[in-house]
Amino acid sequence: MSDDSAPKTAYELAMERLRKKDAEAGIERKPLTDDQKAAIGEVRNLYEARLAQADLQHQEQLRATFDYGERAALDEAYRRERERLTAERDSKIEKIRNGA
Repeated sequence: MSDDSAPKTAYELAMERLRKKDAEAGIERKPLTDDQKAAIGEVRNLYEARLAQADLQHQEQLRATFDYGERAALDEAYRRERERLTAERDSKIEKIRNGA
């Protein structure tokens, strides 16, 4: 039995349907170049470090206060910072994928 006639997994069948649907919609799939992969890796590493730094700063600030209102404000600021960093990272990765 060759690989072509081997039974396909549900995942493979779903991926084939998605590729066919994309082709019908005019969406073409371009594989990433090695430079793009490297650039995306660098961006991910940079933002992973920034997120870790934000987490450490947040934990330090929480240890410094016992006021419930202040802690809630710190949590909200931390949440917004994480969202900002994540959106910034995703935006840069998308630009790299699009070749910008």
